[in-house]
Amino acid sequence: MKAWRIILALAGLLLGAFGIFRLLTEIPPGSLIKLGIWLLAALIIHDVVISPAVVGAGWTLRRRVPDRGRRYLQAALIIVVVVTVIALPMIALRGSQPPVKALLLRDYAANLALLIGLIAAVTAVAYAVRVVRDRHHRSTSEDRTD
Repeated sequence: MKAWRIILALAGLLLGAFGIFRLLTEIPPGSLIKLGIWLLAALIIHDVVISPAVVGAGWTLRRRVPDRGRRYLQAALIIVVVVTVIALPMIALRGSQPPVKALLLRDYAANLALLIGLIAAVTAVAYAVRVVRDRHHRSTSEDRTD
């Protein structure tokens, strides 16, 4: 094993141990229990909801969308799901806190819609560039065979 891999592994282990030490010494036990519940819920949501949904969407798209377009659509859908999962708690909590906590005063639903639109636009442009490149490549290879 190379020396840099050993050094990186040791650094990762030491940083992990430092993080656990800080959690156990500086966070009250009640908060640690809430953190554990939150982490367990995140794991369950990922493994029971998000992963099967991504696999199911990929399987469905494989049957209905051509190969070239499918990879762009799948990437866009995965990005949209991740952004939506991050935004949903903020949308649900909007207005639940006093104005001092300005983070929850923003319009996350509108921002989510804007982000989804941007993701769709970037995906469409990337797909269009791919189609143009494929056509250009096909026309130059046909010129060479003539």
